[in-house]
Amino acid sequence: MKNFEYCVPTKVAFGKATHLKTGEIIKSLGYKKILFHYGGGSIKATGLYSRICDSLEKAGIEYIELGGVEPNPKLGFVKKGTRVCKGEGCDMILAVGGGSVIDSAKAIAVSRFAECDPWDFWMKKAAPTSALPIGVILTLAASGSETSSSVVLTNEDGLWKRGFNSELVRPAFSILDPELTYTVNKYQTACGITDIMMHTLERYFSGAEQTDLTDRLAEGLLKSVIDSGRIVIDNPEDYEARANLMWAGSLSHNDLMGLGRSTFSVCHKLEHELSGMYDSIAHGAGLSVLFPAWAKYVYKADTERFCQYAQRVWDAPRDSEDAHKTAMYGIAATEEYFKSIGMPTRLSAFGIPDMKIEEMAGKCGALPAKIPLDINDIIEIFELAR
Repeated sequence: MKNFEYCVPTKVAFGKATHLKTGEIIKSLGYKKILFHYGGGSIKATGLYSRICDSLEKAGIEYIELGGVEPNPKLGFVKKGTRVCKGEGCDMILAVGGGSVIDSAKAIAVSRFAECDPWDFWMKKAAPTSALPIGVILTLAASGSETSSSVVLTNEDGLWKRGFNSELVRPAFSILDPELTYTVNKYQTACGITDIMMHTLERYFSGAEQTDLTDRLAEGLLKSVIDSGRIVIDNPEDYEARANLMWAGSLSHNDLMGLGRSTFSVCHKLEHELSGMYDSIAHGAGLSVLFPAWAKYVYKADTERFCQYAQRVWDAPRDSEDAHKTAMYGIAATEEYFKSIGMPTRLSAFGIPDMKIEEMAGKCGALPAKIPLDINDIIEIFELAR
């Protein structure tokens, strides 16, 4: 196990009706004027918008609205939000939505004080030194951005989708009310389930360190997500299953599942090229296609790890004479699970006839992970995913 430091200072308010405390929480932290940031019209249709406004007004919190965040948030919209924050003198940002809204808020938060082109942060040419504080009301269990230090953004100029990590963007507080996810449709729910699993799987298959406790935490989380996922696909208003998924999303991406290990998110890197170039592809759907292809391509270089995953998560019988058979059992079980919840497992499902695999691989570049991949390897994985 490697040395590590672990601190997740995000205050989490979890449970039914916790969003009604929004104004009270913001007031207790001393903020007075916020950017109220959200996506489309769903929060108005469900009544969440009016309940939040009421909570803010009762607490005497002034707010400026900026809705309209799209999936795969864009740099251009972030620049608009930055201008609004500067012009209005906002002292914090409240993100109401899923991962795209939260990432948009995080991007605005670091851009607010940037003395360089903000895109330099995502291209690793510079690092932010200050940011506006962020609060979250989560409406989709998926990205884990509500307690993470990561922020992903797409630059429309060249269709580059990139991410970086900074403790400056870890939210000050996050409100997690599972009932707010009842209205999420089956497809987006399944995309979220996949993303949660992948944040843990990416860490699980990274590094070569011995981390038995972390492994078993990860395996337990995966089994819980798999079971809860099956339940909510059939019964969207099962509170306990929705609660398990919402909390798992946070734990999957707040660094806990990778403690003591070297981590590198290969499948996320590959998927960023996919949904960066093809905006209609949901992040979770891209991951459900790419993970089985990546796993089939690399498992022979880490057979014991894949065997452990197959046995502990999918209860695979160990074939003492053929470890490869055991490893493939787990990969096949994962792929079948994705299919069972309505996720695609082949690129062909996206109906894009001219998919530019070589261009995506070139933009991705070589990946120096536990099992390194060069551009030719990446092309092979994309081809395997067809």
